[in-house]
Order: sequence, then structure tokens, then C-alpha cells
Amino acid sequence: MEGLKDKNFKNKDCYQNCLKKDILEALPLNLRELFIHLPSEQTKDMEEIRLRVNKPLMISCRNREYFISNKGKIVTNLSESYMITKLDIEKAYQLITDYSIYALEEEIRSGFITLKGGHRVGICGTTVLERHEIKTIKNISGLNIRISKEKLGVSNKVMQYLVEEGTFQNTLIVSPPQCGKTTLLRDIIRNLSNGMKKPNFLGFKVGVVDERSEICGMYQGIPQNDVGIKTDILNACPKAEGMMMLIRSMSPQIIATDEIGKAEDVYAMEEALNAGIKLITTVHGRNLEEIKRRKNLNDLLKQGVFDRIIILSNDPKVGTIKQIFHGKTNKIITADPLQDRRNEIVC
Repeated sequence: MEGLKDKNFKNKDCYQNCLKKDILEALPLNLRELFIHLPSEQTKDMEEIRLRVNKPLMISCRNREYFISNKGKIVTNLSESYMITKLDIEKAYQLITDYSIYALEEEIRSGFITLKGGHRVGICGTTVLERHEIKTIKNISGLNIRISKEKLGVSNKVMQYLVEEGTFQNTLIVSPPQCGKTTLLRDIIRNLSNGMKKPNFLGFKVGVVDERSEICGMYQGIPQNDVGIKTDILNACPKAEGMMMLIRSMSPQIIATDEIGKAEDVYAMEEALNAGIKLITTVHGRNLEEIKRRKNLNDLLKQGVFDRIIILSNDPKVGTIKQIFHGKTNKIITADPLQDRRNEIVC
């Protein structure tokens, strides 16, 4: 990758704070120059950087989108925005793949590449098929750099509801997209693995099936996020197959995965339960009613598989825990000390 030298960074606070070396190194020099001029207070909440050929350079912050101007300023006027060129995309793709596309074929087939630091780059372009399966993606037309923001301790307030008398309660996290479900899941895994003083329990052996590399942020075999000292990870592995592999070979006490829904996922979860293994997973949805409309998930709810159901929201802000239900009785079990005036918990 192109080297980064201190003299290239007039605004070192921005470099040190949000974007970090890992993000800036994924951008061509001309685009880096635009970002290093941005004040850190404007970039610390950045969630995504969007590069689309012949379209404006855009960023997402707090669920809002902005343009970046030719002078390296955040603007809302399209006419002032920097327009991404085909060459910008080509250079960025070379940097992201470290000039070795073939070494990353497996990730590219999945539509994303993981950077050092756990950041992920989504890829759009023309898919090349071989025997009805995606072989690679060519003619790259868009890149989405999703900035990983590990938040240690965000699950501390909810752990008392998930571990009772040293026993973990099977847990389902329900959340709309981009409301912090993976961030919360990751920190719960870390706490379960390390153990806590309050609630008081020793660490559990946790097996993680990280199908899309979002939980652990694996980079060259090393998790970029802290998921605890007793955690084993299957990265880029289909959930159902991964759960069965962990059951057979890693003797986990808890299996964690993200975004379940397929029939084979449900079958693997049932196998884990039959083996005495506890589960924590997530699903997209706004409330229990939405989840119940999906047959596979509704079957799990009817069986009372989940002891705890956490409902996440972005109101009043991302990561708001609106309710925690008892999975078998549907009774709300959230305690008053954790509620604010809107009866919500902000993790």
C-alpha cells in the first residue's frame, strides 16, 4: 500500500481519531487529502464512506448522509461535492485488495473485503458466474467502506438479565438495520467469554460463527475486535454448517451468530439445544409481531427456545434498548433503575 507520512497530514487529530490509518490507506492520495482536512468532531461519528463511479463522494453519520466537497468540507449541496471517477474506484480497489485480487477471491465472491481494524468494504460491479455460482466481481462500480466501531461495555447494563445464578439464558436480539445489534452482540460475547463480577459468573466457552466477518472483524486470521479470552471463531462460514462444526469439535457452552432466518439455521440451533448448548443470535425486525410473521422464527418462539428477547431501536438514538422480554411468557422484565423517562434503556 502507499505509505503514510506524518507530513502528509495537516490535521493529525482527524488521523488519530476516527478514520485511523487503516481507513485512509484504503483511499487514493487525492481522496485522503479531502478527508484529512475534516475536523475530528465531524468525522468521529462517521459510519460509511461511499464511492460510486461518476457520483458524489458521500459519507454517513448518525443515519444522515452528506457530501464531501473538492476542498475537503462536509456539504449538503450536490453541486459542491467531489465527483468520484472511474480511476478513483480503480485505485481504491487496488489499495483495498493490496494489489492481490486473486488472494482475496473468496472474500470478493461474498461481496466484501475486511480491512485491518475490522472495517469492511462492500463491493458492487459485474458478477462473473461459473456453474451458476459467483466466481468474482469485475468492472467495480461502487465501494462502501463501513467503519467498524467497537464499543466496549455497551452490554454491561443488560448482562444481569441474561445471566441468572451463573446460567446464561438463550437470547434473541431483534433490531432494524443499523441500530447497533452487532455492536451489542459483540460486547455480550466478550462479557460472556471473560466473565464478570456483576452479575457474578466465570467466563463461558463461546463459539462464534461469523458468516460475514461482522462480529469479530477477522483480518488474516486475527480478530480485530475484542470478543473475549475463551472465544473460538469460525470466520466466513455459513451459519448452519458452522454451528454443526462447533458442536462436533469445540465443545462450546454457548454458540453465537448473527442474523438467523433460514430453515437450516433453525435446524442447527435445535441440534445445539439438544446438545445442551446455549444460544445467542440476532434477527432483523422492529418488534415481535414482525418476527412472528416468519414461519421459521415463529416456530422457535412458539417452542419457547429463547429465554430473553431484546428489542433494539434507533429512537432516541442508535443502540436504544426499548424492551427486554421473558421469551416464554412475553412479560417485560426490564427493571426501573435502567429506564429513562421514555421507558427505554440506552446501552
